[in-house]
Amino acid sequence: MAQKPSIPKGTRDFGPVEMARRNYIFDTIRSVFNLYGYSQIETPAMENLSTLMGKYGEEGDKLLFKILNSGDYLRGIDMGLVENGDYVKLTPQISEKGLRYDLTVPFARFVVQHRNELQMPFKRFQIQPVWRADRPQKGRYREFYQCDADVVGSDSLINEIELLQLIDDVFTRLGIRITIKLNNRKVLSGIAELIGAPEKITDITVAIDKIDKIGIEAVNAELLERGITSDAIAVLQPVITMQGSTAERLAELRRVLASSETGIKGVDELQEVIDGVNLLGLEAELELDVSLARGLNYYTGTIIEVKARDVAIGSITGGGRYDNLTGVFGMPGLSGVGISFGADRIYDVLNALDLYPSSAAAGTQVMFTNFGSSEAAAAMKMLKVVRSAGIRAEIYPDAAKMKKQMGRADALAIPYVAIVGESEMAEGKLTLKNMTTGEQQLLSVEEAIATIGQ
Repeated sequence: MAQKPSIPKGTRDFGPVEMARRNYIFDTIRSVFNLYGYSQIETPAMENLSTLMGKYGEEGDKLLFKILNSGDYLRGIDMGLVENGDYVKLTPQISEKGLRYDLTVPFARFVVQHRNELQMPFKRFQIQPVWRADRPQKGRYREFYQCDADVVGSDSLINEIELLQLIDDVFTRLGIRITIKLNNRKVLSGIAELIGAPEKITDITVAIDKIDKIGIEAVNAELLERGITSDAIAVLQPVITMQGSTAERLAELRRVLASSETGIKGVDELQEVIDGVNLLGLEAELELDVSLARGLNYYTGTIIEVKARDVAIGSITGGGRYDNLTGVFGMPGLSGVGISFGADRIYDVLNALDLYPSSAAAGTQVMFTNFGSSEAAAAMKMLKVVRSAGIRAEIYPDAAKMKKQMGRADALAIPYVAIVGESEMAEGKLTLKNMTTGEQQLLSVEEAIATIGQ
């Protein structure tokens, strides 16, 4: 007996209804990207591992899917590495490429590789899948789409303000109520200085970024494991659990970080971004969250994370500023800031809240019947005219009884059936049946187009 086919854990199939809904999300996001002046690019699904490794921190590197070299990938390697299980040294010898983990690092590589062709500042967007060897769970997949917008070649915080407006615009159009959380990596560096552990900034941020997931006690335990002293953790507590309004939190941060030049610069940047956003107004709720770190090494300024307010799910959008990311590819000093929409989580949120408009289905609007070769030929002439008017239409491919053809239209929720039989052919018309009301009308093709398009 043949084995039942399956797909890898953490991946999904999408049928016609799901794809119509996903395209509604992509089209909505794409239209806003275009509205804000971003141009689309694409990069390969796989990158050289040398491009990807070391850009996501220690934990991120572990989640990279590696691709075995073609052919005899074991030829010429030190078999002692295999026998000893030394996979850290073995992997680079048998795998030179990996699936992209996100779209930001490939974008940085693209900018450096094509720098002589680009006009700075360069604003780009990408809508493509990414892969992570993560443990699958609700809202977390191994293959998922990201929809990224980035601008490089500008230090201006206007870019951050614009991106927050863009985020607000997308989710307003989708009908999802959101909270946008903000922080600044310089504030986190200032906090590390405050507790006397500036060299532990990565350990601190990786740990405190998990507060929402594992709770403050578990975070404290992880900080201890990472070499942060109990005294330092005690100083850290009131800062990362700060309460009050955004204005109150900014004032408290300014007081606490008064001795840190880096920290105060971060507070100033937060102040400018928040003031700029408040001047323009947002539908979203804006929250300053000092525990927000996102756990990625390349953020150097503003950090952004978006949560849905009506569905318990992880971040549905995130991003920030990465002033020195292109430096690792030989192009130092190029500042950038960007955001990434998690299309798969947005899809789950829209499903949970049933927020799709009826137009998102975008299926066939009218199906023409087929009662034989001459009838089909007449129907196909009409079908061409209907399609030229922008009506989504199809013809039943085989000559079959009326009941069978109507059954297909019912099963696919096609709203109209165009019946073309001998009597309709004699008059050069069609009988249009409304599948919801059952009403039938003998109409010209032009009249049918007007009725369907109402």
